[in-house]
Amino acid sequence: MAFAPRRAVIASAALALGLAPALAACSSPNSSPNSSGGGDKTIALLLPESKTTRYETFDKPLFEAKVKELCSDCSVKYYNADQDEQKQSQQVDTAISEGAKVIVLDPVNGGGAGGMISAAHDAGAKVIAYDRFIEGADYYMSFDNETVGRLQGEALVEAMGGGGGILMLNGAPSDPNAAQFKKGAHSALDGKVKLLAKEYDNPDWSPDNAQKYVTDQLSKIPAKKIKGVYAANDGQAGGVIAALKDAGVRSLPPVTGQDAELAAIQRILAGEQAMTIYKPIPVEANKAGEVAVALVNGDDVGETTDYNGVKSFIFDPIVVKKDNVKDTVVADGFYKVADICAGDYAKACQAAGLS
Repeated sequence: MAFAPRRAVIASAALALGLAPALAACSSPNSSPNSSGGGDKTIALLLPESKTTRYETFDKPLFEAKVKELCSDCSVKYYNADQDEQKQSQQVDTAISEGAKVIVLDPVNGGGAGGMISAAHDAGAKVIAYDRFIEGADYYMSFDNETVGRLQGEALVEAMGGGGGILMLNGAPSDPNAAQFKKGAHSALDGKVKLLAKEYDNPDWSPDNAQKYVTDQLSKIPAKKIKGVYAANDGQAGGVIAALKDAGVRSLPPVTGQDAELAAIQRILAGEQAMTIYKPIPVEANKAGEVAVALVNGDDVGETTDYNGVKSFIFDPIVVKKDNVKDTVVADGFYKVADICAGDYAKACQAAGLS
């Protein structure tokens, strides 16, 4: 498995992120050429949605910057599907018609993306399944998703101090990663905690859906019985916490998360969220850029591992709690202390030794 040292890769990617404004300036939300010439060296980046902040804040600009760094005559065309599977299929067709030789595809529905793979291959294009697995892709890169879920589950049990009743909010059923997160979480939770309600598979990872679900449950379940909440990502964690606060819950139960969103890091420092999973996105986005450039130039992509028959790059997730914010997202340059500790979070940062 090809995996560069975490600190070095993330540090360089964080510097690359400084190029993001210039790159984003020539991009529209749905389809945007980031042109630098090279009609035969067109690379398409297709992301599934924008409600999760990582995609357009980190993945897109980091990927574009890495391609620009490695290939001055390459052109990147960007598309966002807005969680619409049909729209994404049309975007793949558009990318092919515009001459994309490599398609970096984070699918809305990995299980339903086979037709997109076939269309790309029929046109002679290579496909990199980005962050979510697609059977038949040429390459795949993501984090160890079952480990993500297991780490979340273990952290929740630890934060709860043992057993008790929980609510469980998973990701979208159409997202293959969500099933892996859920499987990993159950491996840590089953037999140790009790589900107070049927677990919720959030159709589009929506924070609003998460807030509504918890609000509905609070009309049936006394808040004091909820000893913890498994939220599969930070967006949902935010919705969960908003629902609990709106219901007048002052002593919040431990709530998990994932993606190390800035708002989640702030909630962790403020004692509102127990943890998040930091997936060093610069590692993934940089590797995607490197592999895409290698493929468009006909070069070797380096050592890979096998995942379900697809050549893959699998990266390690990291648990972030209040006591290691400084040693993870800050030390890696993912966030600046000034950004985390703005406004109402200054005192919480000071207590955590961040300022």
